[in-house]
Amino acid sequence: MSLQAGLSFDQAPPFTLPLRFFLTAPLFLLLAAGLIVSAPDTLAARYTPRAFAVTHALTLGFLAMTMLGALTQMLPVVAGAKLPQPGLVAWLVHLPLVVGTLALMAGFLTAAPAAFGVAVGLLGFGLAVFLLAASVSLARAAPSATVVGMRLAVLGLALTVVLGGALALLRTGWWTPPGVPTLIAAHIAFGLLGWVLLLVIGVAYQVVPMFQMTPPYPPAQHRWLGGVLFALLLLYAVAPTVLPRAASSAAIGVAGVITLFALTTLRLQAKRRRKLPDVTLAYWRVGMASLIACVALWLGAQFAPGWRAGDAYPMLLGILFIAGFAVSVVSGMLYKIVPFLAWFHLQAQLQARAGSIPTMKEMIGERRMRAQFYLHLLACGLLLVAAIWAEWTPAAGTALAASALLLWLNLLAAVRRFVRHGGRFL
Repeated sequence: MSLQAGLSFDQAPPFTLPLRFFLTAPLFLLLAAGLIVSAPDTLAARYTPRAFAVTHALTLGFLAMTMLGALTQMLPVVAGAKLPQPGLVAWLVHLPLVVGTLALMAGFLTAAPAAFGVAVGLLGFGLAVFLLAASVSLARAAPSATVVGMRLAVLGLALTVVLGGALALLRTGWWTPPGVPTLIAAHIAFGLLGWVLLLVIGVAYQVVPMFQMTPPYPPAQHRWLGGVLFALLLLYAVAPTVLPRAASSAAIGVAGVITLFALTTLRLQAKRRRKLPDVTLAYWRVGMASLIACVALWLGAQFAPGWRAGDAYPMLLGILFIAGFAVSVVSGMLYKIVPFLAWFHLQAQLQARAGSIPTMKEMIGERRMRAQFYLHLLACGLLLVAAIWAEWTPAAGTALAASALLLWLNLLAAVRRFVRHGGRFL
C-alpha cells in the first residue's frame, strides 16, 4: 500500500504547527521526572499533591500536548478537512496549554487557589479553542473509522475538560461541585479511556497498516469498537448515581474492549509484510502488552479487595496505562510523524530528486531511537518497582529523565537535518 494512499497531503499545514507541540511535550516528561526524583514518596500514594502534579505533567504536558499537535496535522491530512485558521488556532492552543499546565502543577504543589484559577482560565480557553476548531473540521470530514474515532475522542476530551475544570474550581474555593468522588472517577475514565485510548484506537486504524505494513483491522471493529467503548464509559460515569449495579458490568465491558483492541493489534503486527527491525513497532508492542497487563491487574484486584483498597494497586494501574501504554505509543508515533513531516516538507519545498535529501529513516538514527526505547523500558520497569518499594523512586525518576531528554534530542536531530538541507518553517 502506498504511504500516501487515501491521504490529502495537499492540505497539510506548515511544519511549525505540529512541531511546536512535539518539541514541547518531552520537556514536560522531563519535568515529571524531576518531580519524581526530588521526593522519594511521590509514588507512594495516589491522592497526594505531588502525585497529582506528576500525573498532569504526563497527561496534559506530554500526552495532550503531543496528541493535539498530531491532530493539527491529521485532521486535514487524514480527515480531509482543514482546521479553520490553523496558524491562529495553534498559537491560541499551544501557549495556554503550556502555561496552564505549569499553573495547574504549581497549584497542586503549593495549594495556592490563585494558581488553580489561572490554570482553569488558560486551560479552559486553550482547550475550548481547539475543541471548537476540531469540531468544525470533523463536521466537514467524510465519515470513516478514523474520523469517527477522532470525533468520539474529541467528545471525550470535552467531557474531561469540563469535569477537570469543576474539580479545579473546588480547589480554588470558588465552588464545591456535588459528588466529588464520582466526578474524579469520571474525569479519570474519560481522560484516559475516552480521550487517550479512543484517539489511539481511531488513529491506529490508519497508521498501523500504513506505517507498520500490516493487514487492515477487521471491518467489524471499525464499525463498532469505538462507539461501544464510549457508550460503556458513559454508563460507567452515570452508573454510581443512576444504576449502581451497572458500574461493574460497564467496567467488565471496557476491559473486554481494551483486550480485544490490544490482541488484534498484536496479531496484525505479527502478520506485517516487512520483517525488518523497527523501534516504533517495539513501542507499539510494549503499549499493547501494557494494556493487557492493565486488564490482568484489574481482574486480579476484583478478587482481592484488600489489595484493591491499598495505594500500590492504583499506582501500578496508572503507571501501566500512562507510562507503559500511552507514553510508549505516543513516543513511537513521534518517531514516525516527525521524520515523515521533515521529509515531506523538504520534498514539497525543494522538489528534490531522490537521493538529494535524507530519507525518513535517515532523519533520526536508528541507534539513537533504540537507545531511547531501552531507557523508556527501564524507566517503566523502575516506576512499577518504585510503586511498591519507595526507595527505588529516585532511580525511576532518573531513568525517566534520561529517556525524556534523549527523546527530545532525537526529535531535534530531525529538525536540524531538515534545516541543514534547506528546509523552511514558513
